[in-house]
Amino acid sequence: MTGKPILSIGEAMVELSPSGQDGLWRLGIAGDTLNTAWYLRRLLPADWRVAYCSRVGLGEFSQQMVDFLAAEGIDATHVTRDPQREIALYAISLKDGERSFSYWRDTSAARGLADDPAALAAALAGAGIAYFSGITLGILPPAGRAALIAALKGARDAGTQVVFDPNLRPKLWPDIPTMCREIEAAAAVADLVLPSFDDERGFFGDADPQATVARYLARGAGQVVVKAGGDAIRYGGREGAGLVEGLPREVPVDTTSAGDSFNAGYLAARLDGADIPAAIRRAHDLSRVVIRHRGALVREAVARG
Repeated sequence: MTGKPILSIGEAMVELSPSGQDGLWRLGIAGDTLNTAWYLRRLLPADWRVAYCSRVGLGEFSQQMVDFLAAEGIDATHVTRDPQREIALYAISLKDGERSFSYWRDTSAARGLADDPAALAAALAGAGIAYFSGITLGILPPAGRAALIAALKGARDAGTQVVFDPNLRPKLWPDIPTMCREIEAAAAVADLVLPSFDDERGFFGDADPQATVARYLARGAGQVVVKAGGDAIRYGGREGAGLVEGLPREVPVDTTSAGDSFNAGYLAARLDGADIPAAIRRAHDLSRVVIRHRGALVREAVARG
């Protein structure tokens, strides 16, 4: 079955990740919404179109990002160019499988991805799924956030399924109240919200995953699936409610793209006709493989044959 295009919206960056050898780093291209697009491209049949919407500069590393998308089969039609700014950079540090990040993104070209409402509307026109995150919102100035939310609402009204991962990163925001307010405003235009419970508990004070489900549904989300770091996954909304238990645990090597790959696995399984519990299990199995490897994009997790 072939569906309408999938558009992922956000910031791609140059990634420096530990190679496993002292003093050596591996250079790649990654970023939360790009990671999900990359996994979707590998999980879905070739006749599905997966596209990325962002903004980069004119320099060598920006061109590497565009070339990377082309090489990986991701449509870069809606990646625009900024003559003044460049692609951002981040580095991953690891300790006992948990990651921390150092960022160089204050002058990122992606901060202007929503500056042109006409270009944004054109990118969203005809999309079957539009995917974005709290990081997408967090890098944008207030006017850009408002423009993106308005464009997504218009796309949803026109039949696009809007999917949102809150991906709470307080360092991107002026303060935590602003972050929480904007995240919930974004959830209000989403058909599906994919939060992580540890973040939601920490910043919204949710007592349990059911509280996270209820809060986002009350804000206007259509369906909520709460990732729980390997614990049982709670979901709820207009497509049903339940709890998926007995998920196998994994000792992580690198959790960098755990949630991003889960999101891709879940969406791909649903597009393949799986019900919600089966899609959650397939997404969890993919994420388990991803966290056994270093870096955000793990080819071993999606190798075919």
